[in-house]
Amino acid sequence: MNILRFSDLCAQGKVQGQRVFIRSDLNVPLNDAGEITEDTRVRASVPAIEMALKAGAAVMVTSHLGRPTEGAFQPEDSLAPVAQRLAQLLGREVPLIADWVDGVTVAPGQVVMLENCRSNVGEKKNLPALAQKLAQLCDIYVNDAFGTAHRAEGTTYGIAEYAKIACAGPLLSAEIDAITKALAAPARPLVAIVAGSKVSTKLTILQALSSKVDQLIVGGGIANTFMLAAGLNIGKSLAEADLVGDAKAVIDAMAARGADVPIPTDVVVAKTFAADAEATIKRATDVADDDLILDIGPETAARLAEQLKKAGTIVWNGPVGVFEFDAFAHGTETLAQAIAQSPAFSIAGGGDTLAAIAKYGIEDKIGYISTGGGAFLEVLEGKTLPAFEILQKRAAG
Repeated sequence: MNILRFSDLCAQGKVQGQRVFIRSDLNVPLNDAGEITEDTRVRASVPAIEMALKAGAAVMVTSHLGRPTEGAFQPEDSLAPVAQRLAQLLGREVPLIADWVDGVTVAPGQVVMLENCRSNVGEKKNLPALAQKLAQLCDIYVNDAFGTAHRAEGTTYGIAEYAKIACAGPLLSAEIDAITKALAAPARPLVAIVAGSKVSTKLTILQALSSKVDQLIVGGGIANTFMLAAGLNIGKSLAEADLVGDAKAVIDAMAARGADVPIPTDVVVAKTFAADAEATIKRATDVADDDLILDIGPETAARLAEQLKKAGTIVWNGPVGVFEFDAFAHGTETLAQAIAQSPAFSIAGGGDTLAAIAKYGIEDKIGYISTGGGAFLEVLEGKTLPAFEILQKRAAG
């Protein structure tokens, strides 16, 4: 993917004394007291900011937070907790500036945070009048917010159209490199794990991957629908019977290429959906009408783990069972450990996937952990993300 990279501009000495506008993804969870409960995104934004400061730039950083109403800013929409945390991480003051669209005063070597960008009228609809004003604030626009790359908004797309220079920050560049390595030029076999409660939410992803991957591992409620498609009884498990035909089409598309969608041969069932429900391992052919399938069985997990250890590239989106309940977490844990032990390049994304990675302490064993949920899914669907599109267009001149 041909894009201009901020790191290259810094290395070439083209950032000294320039006004740099960084769009980060600082949409962190807050508790009722307005305190950050998980700061991964704030920490992930630091390298771009430090890179700009070290290069002698006057730095502006902004992000969205929550779902503010445009033109009606409320105290709970404020990036104040984020500015405070960023100041701690950078070891310097990070002043928070409100009403910044018409002008920002910041000197080289300084960094300021611009208040919640989605409070600005025209941000969501990417109105040209706003985008042009934003572009006038800076000499260099840096998109470092992969989590918003699937949205064409004022600070993710419009400003990049009009800014003198538009480039990708280190976080966005790393995402592009990882995605390219995993999907555009993967080491084979390419194995994808796609799991979740519903086929309908990931049907387009399954269809897109069915033409690319050597093995498509499905889990959760998605696997139940594929089991139905294979003619198995799934009891009262979560599934979408109306999408059995689509599941069969994915299986057939894979089979036509000599690839496969492994159907579980054993499962872990319970009579109720609860953390303390009794877990029973059954053959996939022996599921009773009142059973709930809540995990893949040990035989299935072991078989899939062996295949993951032989993979060249692994794309992981979603746990294969109800891993929040320990009795139904063994399948996800087995696959997680297999991915950690595999020599394959692995890329993982999605909130539940990241939670599983954290639960099993394998963060340093995953090739790349994506910071974007919706954006990661759209990449898997084969879509061109707006943020990538405009940066490529600007790089091409």
